[in-house]
Order: sequence, then structure tokens, then C-alpha cells
Amino acid sequence: MPLRRKIMTTETEQTERIAKRMARAGLCSRREAERWIEAGRVAVNGRTLESAAVNVTPNDQITVDGKELPAIERPRLWRYHKPAGLVTSHRDEKGRETVFEKLPEELPRVISVGRLDLNSEGLLLLTNDGELARKLELPATGWKRKYRVRVHGHPKDADMQKLAKGLTIDGIKYGSIDGTIDSTKGANSWLTLSFREGKNREVRKVMEHLGYQVTRLIRVSYGPLQLGDLPAGAVDEVKSKILRDQMGVAKFEEDEAEPPVKGQRPPRGIRSKGRPAASRQTTGGRKASPAPSGKTARSTGPSSKRPTLRARPARSNKS
Repeated sequence: MPLRRKIMTTETEQTERIAKRMARAGLCSRREAERWIEAGRVAVNGRTLESAAVNVTPNDQITVDGKELPAIERPRLWRYHKPAGLVTSHRDEKGRETVFEKLPEELPRVISVGRLDLNSEGLLLLTNDGELARKLELPATGWKRKYRVRVHGHPKDADMQKLAKGLTIDGIKYGSIDGTIDSTKGANSWLTLSFREGKNREVRKVMEHLGYQVTRLIRVSYGPLQLGDLPAGAVDEVKSKILRDQMGVAKFEEDEAEPPVKGQRPPRGIRSKGRPAASRQTTGGRKASPAPSGKTARSTGPSSKRPTLRARPARSNKS
């Protein structure tokens, strides 16, 4: 127990769990952090951790794979229009292209808020803060996810009523889904479905259970954030004011930046006068026709590339 005694601190000091600290740095999720720790990839003050049951302070030196943990930056959030055909993962065992391989290079290391499966498209939220991602994913947040869905066949009002009551499929209970039939043309129909708690491939499974195959699935909103006319593959940062007012993110107090040396680029996110610089919408994927229109969140902060720590398979077996 010498390691625990060394890094445990008095109650007057600001402490947090090591996994939470890693998530806040945008390196990974809490669960991923715990797996990395079990694999012996994380050290605190030069001592390799064997358990995630450790508290750390801002003064502790944390390394992952021998590299220092990135400093905590202000929480940031981006809207990304995911094209179909990309895996929402940092690495795919089958060698398929991933969302993160297609992002603009100037973006910092980010993680996704939830997932969209391989053939789904539309709004995917990205953040540099694992705790913010976890908060937005929780059903308790109460945010609706809305989808435009094309199915083969002609659903009836009775089918929408079944969705509203909730379904149990293979022992898994799916909550209430608000559904409307938008249009029918030929052999296909377009629906709008929305719900607050999303399970893995939920839309495809419930529609298949009702006898309809999903042929296209587009997420058009996540809570107050809309896909709007953001082009496929494009990324747009959400305003800090929206993060504070609608997502409860505390204002991040940054140290006053030192005046940049002549000819040197100012620090990321800071103009020469210390004000946040406006970012531009960037595109990191292939072009596609705009999605259904809606309100969009404009960007305010610039993007910048920074050294990242990349995940590699853990030495231990998957949990």
C-alpha cells in the first residue's frame, strides 16, 4: 500500500479519482481509463498503478505509456456530420475507416458522445472532456435524440402506437418512442422517431421487430443541438455560452495569457488581446448533400493540433 499512501492527500486539497482525471483531460472515457490502469499503462509520481481506486491532486505527475497526461483545458463541444460508412471508434479491429481518422487535423484529441453505427449518419457530438460526454449520455439528462428514418414498407398508425407504449425484444425493454409517418413513396416510407434513452441499434431493432427494414437512418438532433445544414464530414464548434446555459458547464477560468513573442502564433483560443478567437467550420470527410434544415450552433473557439496519446489494445482480456 505504499503507493496509495504517497498519493493520497489531506481533505483540504482538491482530489479526484484517477480515471475521472484522465477523462477530464479528454484522453478516454472513465471505463477506458480503468482498463488502461489494469493493463499497467498508467503511473502516478513514477509508480505504476494496479488499481483505479486512487485519488490524485493537481500536483501529482500522471503518465500514460510514459507520456505526461495532457493538461485539463476548458470543456469544448463540436457538432459533426457523420457520413455513412464510418465506425465510431478510435480503432477498428476489422480495419474499417473510423470517424476519428476523418476529422480535421487541427482538432484536439476528442471522444464521441454516444455512437452512431456504421451505416447511420447525421449528428454526432464530439468533446475534449470525458466527463461532459458522460453527462450528455446519461438518460437523466433528459435530452431527446431525433432521427429521420427510411424503411421498406408502409407502417401504420397502430405501429406508431406500439412504439409509444414501449417494446420488449429478446428480454430487452425499450422505452417509449415518439413516431410520426412523414411520407410514403413507392415501396418506402419516411418516419421521424425521437426518444430520450438510446440503446445499441435501437431504431433498427424496434422497426425490424415491427416488420420493417431500415434502409437509411439520419440523426437530426441531440437535445437542443441540430444537424441543420452542416455538410457531411464537417465539424462546427458549439458556443461556450450554450455549454454554460443549456448544459450546465461551469465557466472555465483560464490564466491570463502572456503576450506572444513577435512572429509567434498566440496560444490556442486566445487572441493578442486575450479574447477567444472565432473558429471556422471545417470539413474532414467527403462531400454530400446537406441534411434537413434546422437551427445550428455557431462556433467560437479555434481549433489546433496538439500531441495526443493513442489507445492501444490492453494487455488484459476484454471485460
